[in-house]
Order: sequence, then structure tokens, then C-alpha cells
Amino acid sequence: MDLDHDACYRAICARDPRFDGRLFTGVTTTGIYCRPICPARMPHRDHVVFFPTAAAAQEAGFRPCLRCRPETAPDLGAWRGSSNTVSRALSLIEMGALDEALVDALAARLGLGERQLRRLFHRHLGASPVAVAQTRRVLLAKQLIHETSLPMTEIALAAGFGSLRRFNETFQALFQRPPSALRRARTVTPTAAPGEIVLLLRYKPPYDWPAMLDFLRARAIKGVECVDDGVYRRTIALQGEHGTLSVQPAETDALKVHVRFGRLTALPNIIARLRGVFDLAADPDAVALDLAKDPMLAALVAARPGLRLPGAWDGFELAVRAILGQQVSVAAATALAGRLTSKCGEKLRCFDPVLTHVFPEAEALAEADLAGVGMPRNRAKTLSRLAAAAAADPHLFSAARSLEDGLTQLRALPGIGEWTAHYIALRLLREPDAFPAADIGLRRAMSDGAGVRPSPAQLLVRAEHWRPWRGYAAQYLWTKGAASVRPAA
Repeated sequence: MDLDHDACYRAICARDPRFDGRLFTGVTTTGIYCRPICPARMPHRDHVVFFPTAAAAQEAGFRPCLRCRPETAPDLGAWRGSSNTVSRALSLIEMGALDEALVDALAARLGLGERQLRRLFHRHLGASPVAVAQTRRVLLAKQLIHETSLPMTEIALAAGFGSLRRFNETFQALFQRPPSALRRARTVTPTAAPGEIVLLLRYKPPYDWPAMLDFLRARAIKGVECVDDGVYRRTIALQGEHGTLSVQPAETDALKVHVRFGRLTALPNIIARLRGVFDLAADPDAVALDLAKDPMLAALVAARPGLRLPGAWDGFELAVRAILGQQVSVAAATALAGRLTSKCGEKLRCFDPVLTHVFPEAEALAEADLAGVGMPRNRAKTLSRLAAAAAADPHLFSAARSLEDGLTQLRALPGIGEWTAHYIALRLLREPDAFPAADIGLRRAMSDGAGVRPSPAQLLVRAEHWRPWRGYAAQYLWTKGAASVRPAA
């Protein structure tokens, strides 16, 4: 990625937070790399080099600054490059694709050769896939050292290191000091209950938290999710374990997350899923700048700065929700999901006064008798077939080779039509350009003064001007109308 030296130097001199996460500064005289907002003394322009990602800086031999803490910068890597393939690869890496597999396996999942994937990473991120994965582990470990009281052994496991020895060696080589020295210098100490981890997940402001909470509240499945007093809570099931988490705004530009989960090795996966659910990798300024060029959207963008695309915790869960929501209201679909969970979902193994169940696993739903749940017989058959397909293929709802390939794969599933495929791509695959043009809410929001709604084909023509943010345009249009025109899933 080409970074103009003079422009980047002016950006760090201004210490403007708008550039935070967009570039990192390596200081050649100290061997340290920093965020643009670092409070340290400004280095001379001849002593700095600029990198598009923290991974690129570390691969070049620079170590993270202990003052500005690059691990707390908003993670905008997936939005910075022009390659959708790199964005999907980053999503897979964040979900642990390189924890136990090699780069060639990651490339195969994306439909590429290994050498081609490496070239794309160096072109758009300035670092190799392995360096990106390693940097994520190191920065997560550093965040856990600063923000939790976990023992070093548990931090090593939670960050994805295979052993405490490897963890210590990596930190000694990178920071020129043992991990324990970083803990003695920490400045943030969130209070956590026994068995609980508290973390801050940063984002680039602004962030429309009320809109996100309204979306989640309307779709909260009884026993699985709840929204109370500005806090979102849900049950989770990963690697055979059950747990709970809660999310609420922090005082800074971050969300405070409380995680109760017995298996620490699942923490990177949990964080990755939360980042997707709450759309923390978005660059709201870039989205608003493009969408505001449309006169109709300009007013909506101005009224809701920082509106995000709500994601999904799990692909199978979202697909089931989408099928349950076909041709019914949000409330009806949510009630159906609650009855389905009560009948087929496993009871939560840890105590919680409100949350009682985890969402049904695909295997359980495939074998269950869905009579009595309250849905048409054909829809129950569709859910059973979908569950069987999901149980047979664990990567069924993971990032695909392209948006079109992903849509084709989704449309081939039982009960998944054009609208549902685009909706899943939008909320789960994090495709910002997915656009369910047949959605009645979008067509109603785009109706003219006489109330005439555009056809899906006409809406697609209009939406060409919103690329590559058609998904965000859809979210703005959904907020324009009443609850009855919002998507049901």
C-alpha cells in the first residue's frame, strides 16, 4: 500500500484521531512503532517510516510503543485495502484460520494459490498472512496483560500461543523485556468478578449505540439474549463449553465486554465474533462521505452518524432466524425462535438469573421433531434440511471466495432465496456491498411522493451509486421507516 510520506507526517504532527488505525509510524532511531495519536515527542521526518498495519511494522522489525499501545487502535485493516479477498482472509484469520492450519489451507478456502494470497497481503497490508496472525496474538496478549489480572500462563493460552515458553520468548524478542515487566507498568485495571474477563474493544467514532441496541432488543431470543438498562447479554456455546457475555459502552471510544467462559483458548474467537456483531471494524467517516453524495441518503446519514451494520453471532443461528422471519413480523419471528430454542436448545450449564438456554446446535435441530413449534410444515422441513447441511459442513457459513460466489452458495441451501442470501451475506459474511433489493422495507423507504415503490430491478439501478456501501445504505433506509418495515431476521 502506497503511503505518501509528507501526507502521513502531517497527519501524525496533527495527532488527529481520525487517522488512528489508518497508519502506523515506525521510528528508525528507537525501533518503536506508534499510533498517529501517540503523545511522545514528535520524531524528525527523516527518522520515520509509515506502515498500513501493525503487522507490517512488526514484520519490518519495529516493536509496539508502550505509551500509545498500538493494540488498542481501531482495527480498520479490513476496510483499508481495495481487495475483498484480503478482507475475507482477515476475517478468517481473526476467527483462527491460521491457529492450526497453514497458509495454503487458508488460500484454498478462498479459492487462491498460496503465492497469490501472499502477494495480495503484501500489496494491501504490507505483511504476510502469518505475520498478521502473529501480530494479532501478540497484541491480544499485550491487551490482556494491561487490562486483566489473568496469570501469564492463562494469557498465553487465551492469545493463541502454544506454550508459555513460546509466549515468553516472543515478548522478550519483541519488547526486550519479559511479559511480567509490562504488567508492572500497566495503567488500566478494570474490575472483574471471579471467573470473568473484562476487555475493551475499540472502534472508530462516531458509534450509534442506541440504534444498535434497538436492533438487538427487537430480535432478542427469550432465554438466549436480553437487553436491559443499556446492556446486551447473551449465552454462548463454543468448543463444547457454555458461557455468557455482556456488552455495553465504555467511557472511551470502546465497548466494554464481560466474558464468562471456562475455555480460555476460545477468547480470540469470541472477540472476533463480537467485533462482527457490533461492526467494530467499520470506518464511519468513509461510509458517510460516500453515501452523503446521494441527496436522499444525505439527510439520513446526518441524522444517524455512526450507524453500524449489526452482525450475527453465528451463521447457522442467523440462517434459522432468517427462515423463521420469512413473511412474518420481527416479533413473530423472534417468538418462533424462542419456542424453537426452548424445545431444541440445550439448557445453560452455568447459572444466570435471566439467560437459560443456548441456541440449538445444527445436529440437534436436524434430528428434532419440529411439530408443535408453530410454523408451517414445509418451513419445518426446510429448517431440518438446513440443519443437516450445516451439520455436514462446518465451513458452510464462513467467508466465501467473492460476494457472488457466496450468494450462489447460500442460494443453493434449502429455504434460502435471493433476499435471505443477501441478508446473510450482509450480517454474517460482513459484505458491505450486499443488498437485498427485493426487501419490502427498502422499497417502501424509496417510494416517491405518490407512494409508488420502485421494483427490485429499479432499486438495484439506483443502488449502483451507493457502491461499495450498499449494505450501509440499506441500514439507513431501514431506520427511515417504522419497525414494521425492518428486516425480520
